[in-house]
Amino acid sequence: MIALSDINKSYRVGELVLPVLRGITLKVAAGEFVAIMGPSGSGKTTLLNIIGCLDSVDAGSYSLAGEVVDRASDDDLARIRNRHIGFVFQLFNLIPRISALRNVELPMIYSDVSPAERRQRALHALQRMAIADRADHAPSQLSGGQQQRVAIARALVNTPELLVADEPTGSLDSGTGREIMALFGELNRAGTTIVMVTHEEEIAAFASRIIRLRDGIIATDEGG
Repeated sequence: MIALSDINKSYRVGELVLPVLRGITLKVAAGEFVAIMGPSGSGKTTLLNIIGCLDSVDAGSYSLAGEVVDRASDDDLARIRNRHIGFVFQLFNLIPRISALRNVELPMIYSDVSPAERRQRALHALQRMAIADRADHAPSQLSGGQQQRVAIARALVNTPELLVADEPTGSLDSGTGREIMALFGELNRAGTTIVMVTHEEEIAAFASRIIRLRDGIIATDEGG
């Protein structure tokens, strides 16, 4: 599913060039559940953004589901993201002015799906997350756990092969966080590949493989 080879990434801050990733080589098979951990500044979010085709590489090669990503155009990257990847973020990233149902429909607007099919697929995704009874509610009318369920439904509505999650339980209490991770486990057992950044050992324990970064390199790969 994921093949990264000798990935390097730096950011420029004024006159300084700050290396973030230094020679990352990593393969993730279809159906794996991988947690990425590391101290602040270790490069875990940058690595996740590269895997999710949200950021480019300075050097190295990356292929996702057989498609070469590191030389793709912006339009190709958008197509790859829409076809292969679902995103779940710490702060949910729901649009506050529209209902849960409309939030879940959004990714399909760019997939040439008819309004009737968008609604049907969005309702099915909400049902899968056991939140369909809140379909007409705005995000402000939902609890944090309910908002994250809506965000996961949105991530899954285009049936992506890969789910990319950045601190998906970071804004939730511990009990709700465990509920969300139980949902991730169900999705993974159903065949979805998951790559997740977390700083919590309890949350990382839900994954079958834990990659620990330090200073831009892979320090350990547990279960890989």
